[in-house]
Amino acid sequence: MPFNLQSPYTAAGDQPDAIRQLTEGLEDGERYQTLLGVTGSGKTFTIANVIQNTQRPTLVITHNKTLVAQLYGEFRQFFPENAVEYFVSYYDYYQPEAYLPVTDVYIEKDLSINDELDKLRLRATSSLLSGRRDIIVVASVSCIYGMGNPTDYENGIIRINKGQTISRQGFLHALVNGLYNRTTIEFNRGTFRVKGDTVDINLPYVDYGYRVSFFWR
Repeated sequence: MPFNLQSPYTAAGDQPDAIRQLTEGLEDGERYQTLLGVTGSGKTFTIANVIQNTQRPTLVITHNKTLVAQLYGEFRQFFPENAVEYFVSYYDYYQPEAYLPVTDVYIEKDLSINDELDKLRLRATSSLLSGRRDIIVVASVSCIYGMGNPTDYENGIIRINKGQTISRQGFLHALVNGLYNRTTIEFNRGTFRVKGDTVDINLPYVDYGYRVSFFWR
């Protein structure tokens, strides 16, 4: 699906020239370009027009979560039909382990993971591996740190089709190898439950799941 910019506004003032020059720079292979503008001058809208013109997957990096959230909301409004994803650190709090030799005190590592941010990170990764090109990922600088080998992620994808003949036991093993946890009590994100020939899967990156039914012929 191509990028489809939707906005009640049109470029005005210096924006048309900026959009044209940035677009030409990208098409000419310019590695670095700088868009100047004061707060509220419409830089996000300008970049949205450049994305619309070039039709390229885009990574937007900023320095803190507050600005990421603002840009994420704006780009989702500009591109409601496309994949606009949110990628920031999933730690609400992180205290690395430490040792204070002066007082001979050892401080254990302590952390708190935000479940919603973890889901959004996984959804961004899922979109990138889906093969679609109409993707905008709005991220904080934490995205520069390695998430793992993309090949390992791709190899962990389970692909099934309606009417496909597969082994039920092999499918369950594939879920476990993909780091899903089997459960009979709490059906949380990243878990699956089995009842006879029916397998319910709670996906870790969206707010819905799948039910897979096996039938003998």
